[in-house]
Amino acid sequence: MEVKHKDDGKKGLFYVEKDGKQVAEMTYVHSAPNKIIIDHTEVDDSLKGQGVGYELVAASVDYLRNNNLKVMPLCPFAAAVFKKKHDEYADVLF
Repeated sequence: MEVKHKDDGKKGLFYVEKDGKQVAEMTYVHSAPNKIIIDHTEVDDSLKGQGVGYELVAASVDYLRNNNLKVMPLCPFAAAVFKKKHDEYADVLF
């Protein structure tokens, strides 16, 4: 499953498409030159339990590391993933 990414400099989106339809997304906003806030994650019921939400978070961590950014996960799902994988993801937390 391919996680795609869009960013317009103010806000961004990690998402998954299936048959041309967006079926999962995690949105964020830029809150400072080196910081983003993850504010929402949603996965279609057809993909629940397949780890898609975790893949969205992992894609965001790659993006953060590659762009020297930090994150504040306000979305409850993303916050739970960052807490669960704290040892792996601590370097990108704000």
